[in-house]
Amino acid sequence: MSDILCLYYSRSGNTRQTMAEIAEALEAELVEFTDGVDRQGRKGYFRSGLDAMRRSTHPLEKFETAKPLEEYRLVILGSPVWAGRCASPVRGLLKRRGQELSRVAYVLTRGGDKRYEEVYRQMDSYTAQPHLLEASLRPGSVGYVFWRDKFIQDVQRYLAEQT
Repeated sequence: MSDILCLYYSRSGNTRQTMAEIAEALEAELVEFTDGVDRQGRKGYFRSGLDAMRRSTHPLEKFETAKPLEEYRLVILGSPVWAGRCASPVRGLLKRRGQELSRVAYVLTRGGDKRYEEVYRQMDSYTAQPHLLEASLRPGSVGYVFWRDKFIQDVQRYLAEQT
């Protein structure tokens, strides 16, 4: 059983792919969650952006992890960036269960050049402790592999220091 959890929401599949790569490299448990809202296609894209701008959330569908969130050495939370904010399902998770996250790292996936570092602070407002590590990745970009691998190395270094 892994002591690292990669927990994520993905609308288009970019965050899913990124988190799967990170989980594989770290031999981490990988869990996807959703709020059950239909966010497919153009209509879903606009609904998602509007939900993010309004900071609205919906109840999450039940998801299973091997152990309680607070028992992991590190929870890596993955979110796409929507309208300069974390995805609404991720905000919903943080509002409902953020206090269970005392050792958390963030992975943001984005479509543009802006890194959206202010999103980390938005997410930290819901957690028990500020995040430990972060990555803002643009799948398909020239630097994607470099920054993804740097994040993985940072996680490995952090975990080695904790033993």
